[in-house]
Amino acid sequence: MADSSSRSSTMSDEEKRASLGLAGIFSMRMLGLFMILPVMSLYTENLNGITPLLLGLSISIYGLTQALLQIPFGLMSDRFGRKRIITIGLLLFVAGSVLAAMSTTIYGIIAGRALQGSGAVAAAVMALAADLTLEQNRTKIMATIGISIGISFGIAMVLGPVLASVVGLSGIFWFTAILACIGIVILHKVVPNPKKVTIHKDAEPIPALMGKVLKDGQLLRLDFGIFCLHLVMTAMFVVLPLLMRGKLGIAAEDHWMVYLPVLGLSVIAMVPFIIIAEKKRKMKAVFVGAVAVLSVACLGLYLFSDNLWGMGATLFVFFTAFNLLEATLPSLISKIAFAGGKGTAMGVYSSAQFFGAFCGGLMGGLVWDAYGLANVFLVCSAILFMWFLAAFSMQSPRHMSSLLKHVTIESDAQAKEITDKLLAVKGVLDVGISADDSTAYLKVDNELLDEKELDAIIS
Repeated sequence: MADSSSRSSTMSDEEKRASLGLAGIFSMRMLGLFMILPVMSLYTENLNGITPLLLGLSISIYGLTQALLQIPFGLMSDRFGRKRIITIGLLLFVAGSVLAAMSTTIYGIIAGRALQGSGAVAAAVMALAADLTLEQNRTKIMATIGISIGISFGIAMVLGPVLASVVGLSGIFWFTAILACIGIVILHKVVPNPKKVTIHKDAEPIPALMGKVLKDGQLLRLDFGIFCLHLVMTAMFVVLPLLMRGKLGIAAEDHWMVYLPVLGLSVIAMVPFIIIAEKKRKMKAVFVGAVAVLSVACLGLYLFSDNLWGMGATLFVFFTAFNLLEATLPSLISKIAFAGGKGTAMGVYSSAQFFGAFCGGLMGGLVWDAYGLANVFLVCSAILFMWFLAAFSMQSPRHMSSLLKHVTIESDAQAKEITDKLLAVKGVLDVGISADDSTAYLKVDNELLDEKELDAIIS
């Protein structure tokens, strides 16, 4: 058996290219999706036949097609090739952007947004990232991709209102089509070709493990959480731009002046809490507290919907808690998922996230239509309180890290023998052996782990 830990943990030039290239592809795509959030409500209100429900649907419909198709796209990439499926997904995104850009009715924009979401390449991109990196470097490329998504969100909140004031909503859709085309170029010119396509249990969904993931109550609590988080975020952007322009008197092209300081300061403010959660092992306390703060922040948005400084301060609190939860939820999935089940758990988690975004647009439109703009925040606060109750009852996650070791398995008996030996090592908490990708998936406590004994068994 060969141990991957004997190889250098420094990323090779090829791995660095893959990391930057795939993060770039994610950024191009997500920037296009996020730029719509702060402007859609402002630039569709005069379309014929527009209603609050249709407006909300135009914002969130991409989440439905994304939720339904991201796992199938990942599975198809196993069979037909990563780059081929990612290219098809990006072309669908381009087609949806063009359709929305050329539409003169809300129905055409809804169709375009649905087509944008159907290019659901997230799982395929993660699988390609795993193909192009050694086991010990896989976490680095996944982290780079995650950071790129967060940066894209911040840029989109600032760039969207500015760009829309110059080129209008159709111009933003044309811009998103160009971004997706750039993503295709990056895919084929920057990202290396994988030498071998392999199924990676830590990076992509495995159908055979889906039942086990869906029966795990702790994972389901986190899936419910990300569903609520993105439901609330999407519902908020159905009404927030209108309130900022109406009650607060901020011109549409100046909305970035609110988003820029709020988002920038919130990112800085969340860092100490992440340190407390991870270094001080206070993950549950920080997590549950952030959910409670988010619920109170939505109540504050309801109360201060006509007060500029109150709204600004409350948005800062909201996005501090939001960003903190966006960062900690994937970490909790990684800690709680059984060895070898992280990819499947993340697949279900991502589907719940996008389905939450879809429901958020519908809910925002329906509540706005029936009870008024500000009452959307009140309903969001109630939904987040339900999440708080579910999160409060969750078990405190053990402080575990994922560790991958390259092994060669010749029989089921040998796999069981190695598993039993690994489980006997101090600090090893869970083991999953996969003959498909010659990998041992371990959950370990790094502070207790006996690395010498572990290496002796592997080697």
